[in-house]
Amino acid sequence: MKYIFLRAQVTTAFIGGCAIIGDGRVLEHATVIVQDARIIKVSEGNFKIPKNARKIPMDGQTLLPGFIDSHVHLCMDASPDPLSSALIGSQTMTTLKAANFARQTLLAGITSVRDMGGKDGIDLGVRQAINSGLIPGPRMLASGHLICMTGGHGWQIGVEANGADEVRKAAREQIKAGVDIVKLMATGGVMTPRVEPGSEQFTEEEIRAGVEEAHKAGRKTATHAMGTKGILNALRAGIDSIEHGVYLDEEAVSIMVKRDVPFIPTISALYHIESKGAQAGIPAYAVEKNLKVKPFHRESIRMAREAGVRVAMGTDAGTPFNMHGENLGELKLLVEYGFSPMAAIESGTRIAAQVLGMEKQLGTIAEGKLADLVLVEGNPLEDIGLLLKRESIRLVMQGGKIVSGDDF
Repeated sequence: MKYIFLRAQVTTAFIGGCAIIGDGRVLEHATVIVQDARIIKVSEGNFKIPKNARKIPMDGQTLLPGFIDSHVHLCMDASPDPLSSALIGSQTMTTLKAANFARQTLLAGITSVRDMGGKDGIDLGVRQAINSGLIPGPRMLASGHLICMTGGHGWQIGVEANGADEVRKAAREQIKAGVDIVKLMATGGVMTPRVEPGSEQFTEEEIRAGVEEAHKAGRKTATHAMGTKGILNALRAGIDSIEHGVYLDEEAVSIMVKRDVPFIPTISALYHIESKGAQAGIPAYAVEKNLKVKPFHRESIRMAREAGVRVAMGTDAGTPFNMHGENLGELKLLVEYGFSPMAAIESGTRIAAQVLGMEKQLGTIAEGKLADLVLVEGNPLEDIGLLLKRESIRLVMQGGKIVSGDDF
């Protein structure tokens, strides 16, 4: 005789509150039904709730899609000089810290991330641990080792390569290791000594070699790109996203609009360096470069926004004093830079899901999508700063499981 055991379906009903769908729509009196891992019903007004459902009233609260941070570094600890710290930190400590940072990120309502530069394969291991349920953390796409020129920005945690053939080999090695994204360093940056943020590093030919290998393997690409020439090299080489984009010009913006290339400005990284400064232990050279690039960065963000470039939330969490778990501060900064609260929220939900290539599964509250949801006290459209307050985050659901919210 065969015995067949059927697992009972877990049903959760969010009832009677505001829902920000993530695509510009707001339902003022929403009912959202979750069964197991997915959203099965989204309705305005009254709706018959399944008898076995766990009922969560939303009076005075707002339901949003789980947020997505398109640019984090879980292997970096937000210390004053995290790249130098990465050279001396042990693998064990880096791994333990990364696991803790992943947990803090999830509890803050960030249910998915792109990790944009790890160390010693630790980011890939953390991704595996999260996927297997060993540790809590956001759904994670990982880029493994970033690929840079010899002595280029991020060499401390990267693979150095020179010439198209070496870049091609480095990309193949990262793909072999199991990365989801191949990250290529087109320009200098703020936190690496003796390099200029605006300087070209990889050539167009070198970037194209990496992009070709990634695309052949079905992987997306991203580039650290601050200077104009480096940005243009990356765009002409077919890159899939521009990270930071300090010195955009009209040509770069035009290409991004035409090719629909998203922009992840990571305002938080520059903000925290400026606000803490050298007195907090941040290297003086980094503070000086940060002050130099800030006005250009603000102008680039304005140009991109007004031209209709897709802008996704990314924080660069792990850079100096840019703490894991405080990711949603980026949305407040986007509002200060001219985005509406709704546009800022979309940058961290719908648009970020597109950047991850997961828009069919994530990014909006829609029937059939994975039930990544965040319930917030109050309405962030009226006060975007609510999202920064941990006490305002009443519940975090990831794939239909409540991962934060003891009251429920």
